[in-house]
Amino acid sequence: MDRNKDNRHKYRTRTTGWKQSAGVRYALLFLFMLLFYFNFSPYLVPQTYNVKKGAVSEKTIEAPKQIFDEKATLQAQEKAAEAVEQIYTFVSLRGDQLADQIFARMDQLNQDDGVTTEEKIEIYRNEIPRKYEEYLEQFAKSNRGLGTYNDSLLDEMLQAAKEQKYAIPEETYYKLPKLEQDQLAEMRTVAMETVRKLMGEQLRDAETARARVSELVNTSTLSNRTAREIVQELARYAIMPNKFLDKEATNDARANAREMTQRVIIPEGQVIVAKGELITAEKYEMLENAGLLQDKKTYWPQLGSFLLSVLFVVILFNFMAQSGGISGAKPKYGNPQLFMLLLIFILNLTMMQIVSIPQTADTSYVGYLAPVATGTMLIALLLDMQVAIVSSFLFAIAGSIIFNADHERLFDFDYGFVIAVVSFSAIFAVHRASQRSTILKAGIMASLFGALSVLAIQLLGEKIDESQLLYSTGFAFASGLITAVLVIGIMPFFEVTFGILSALKLIELSSPNHPLLRKLLTETPGTYHHSVMVGNLSEAAAEAIGADGLLCRVGSFYHDIGKTKRPNYFIENQTNIENPHDSIEPKLSKSIIVAHARDGVEMLRGYNIPRPIRDIAEQHHGTTFLKYFYHKALKQAEEHGVEPDFTADDFRYPGPKAQSKEAAIVGIADCVEAAVRSLRKPTMEHIETMIHKIIKDRLDDNQFNECDLTMKELDKIAQTLKEAVIGIFHSRIEYPEDVKPKERLA
Repeated sequence: MDRNKDNRHKYRTRTTGWKQSAGVRYALLFLFMLLFYFNFSPYLVPQTYNVKKGAVSEKTIEAPKQIFDEKATLQAQEKAAEAVEQIYTFVSLRGDQLADQIFARMDQLNQDDGVTTEEKIEIYRNEIPRKYEEYLEQFAKSNRGLGTYNDSLLDEMLQAAKEQKYAIPEETYYKLPKLEQDQLAEMRTVAMETVRKLMGEQLRDAETARARVSELVNTSTLSNRTAREIVQELARYAIMPNKFLDKEATNDARANAREMTQRVIIPEGQVIVAKGELITAEKYEMLENAGLLQDKKTYWPQLGSFLLSVLFVVILFNFMAQSGGISGAKPKYGNPQLFMLLLIFILNLTMMQIVSIPQTADTSYVGYLAPVATGTMLIALLLDMQVAIVSSFLFAIAGSIIFNADHERLFDFDYGFVIAVVSFSAIFAVHRASQRSTILKAGIMASLFGALSVLAIQLLGEKIDESQLLYSTGFAFASGLITAVLVIGIMPFFEVTFGILSALKLIELSSPNHPLLRKLLTETPGTYHHSVMVGNLSEAAAEAIGADGLLCRVGSFYHDIGKTKRPNYFIENQTNIENPHDSIEPKLSKSIIVAHARDGVEMLRGYNIPRPIRDIAEQHHGTTFLKYFYHKALKQAEEHGVEPDFTADDFRYPGPKAQSKEAAIVGIADCVEAAVRSLRKPTMEHIETMIHKIIKDRLDDNQFNECDLTMKELDKIAQTLKEAVIGIFHSRIEYPEDVKPKERLA
């Protein structure tokens, strides 16, 4: 057992050092900040001039930006804002879904003979009045943060809709338990159609629609008077207002009105003071207001640029810390990932700076040639989609600063918009890429969406310059193609340098033509089939808890590759031959069995298989106990009348234990598949009991102590494995006689 501890200690030692060093992490954070600051400050810190009041100007000084009469402009803006009326927004509430939920509950409860009529009445009296508010709360909760509706609108919706809630008469509850299943089905259809039709209109006051319920229900197919009355009450209850005061949209409209108000300005580029001109008090004040005086120079712009850089770092690192962690024992984004991200940011920002060199106010379209989606595509492929999306926002802001050729504003959001569109289209096109050609397709998508976004911006301008329109759209289209070429060429560098196991690499490794998989198939067909089945099981279990299902599948293909060294010593490969373990010592059997994990790692390392897959092969057995050979050795010692010269620890795998969720899942699936295959006549009860026993045994044996699986996740894994096993081995599973066909299907 001491040897096992040493192995585990060596394993942990390999993962420490600079990869988890807090000092390195802070250094990377500082480098990110410097990167942003030196990219932004040349564009954000204005130029100043050394002039004196009453002196002659030695230079021609032009307005670097528009200088406007702030007081007069503010007055005009407020007047324009006051003229904007309040905005009401339609919210797609589905009262028919609420009606459907109520009828579904009635259909379920009315068929339950174990509940008395009085109890059903009480249940309806308590449950139905709650469902209205529960539906509204659930709708608001599911739509918060999605961007479809803002939070203030959802809050207004909750308040207004609750205030207009309809009260169902008490006598209606006494009628509900008497309804039969066929009645409910017809009533359900009429109620849903009535609610759907009335709520198809925009309603600020639900009572106007509720007043029309009787007319629609009475002209429906319902012939029973009581049924019509019940449907009318439930339909009135399910109808709710769907048009509400949108305070945020109103405020945005008023803010837009302020922004659209014409300002009193000195145009950018207009000469304020000509060379040799006397600096009058008026000119001096104008220069002062424009921030062009060197003696009035402050360091606020430098501080602003610094704070902007810090905010970029805070946004990026805080998101990564929240979504997966950047510190701790097992962070999702360790220092290698942060360093790789820094290199990608340096690469992308450098390409922006290079493209901006020939850009001028007359050739501003040159900026559209920058392959801005290169960074986001690399991040999406090498890290994950969420970080790529956040990075796209940062690249869009950075581009709006770097490509701001005319300096009318601090940010030219034309470029920011185009960069965001190109980046998002590239991310979604390349997400879950399964082959290298997907990158080229993503580049084409970036080209198309980039050209369309540029075209849209150009057409929305006051004047359309045909030549500039042609250059802008052409450069934007070329940018996507350049991006694809760069990503295809650069990505292998990051994969090799940082040992990244991207989805593309995993797909390549899963090919049956890989030499190791061909070797596994030809030399150990039983193990190959077992590995494929384990891949199916582990992928399903991993996806159920949000782990990497593709890594589990590919890792399963290789997890038993070490068995190819001694295939006949493993039961799945013993076809029409005697079991060689019957004729050798248990200790030797144990050594042969446990060696397949170590042998597999050596073979995988020899073929340069990435570390995560090697870890699965090494860790999928952890330090589990080989009970059979241990008890066989005890029996032999007893038969020979000698004291055992071994302990139970001598019959354990050397480990290490699973260090990741994926390795633990493959280990569980490996054991489950072998156990199910050994059952002659498996039943659902046997399978469920067996899966829970396997997981419990490993849990009791502390096999999950070094990975971050939770008890809730283990329950999900057990349930998913049961469903997957039933699906895979369906033809072999015996079902109990009293299980109805409908229940089997379910």
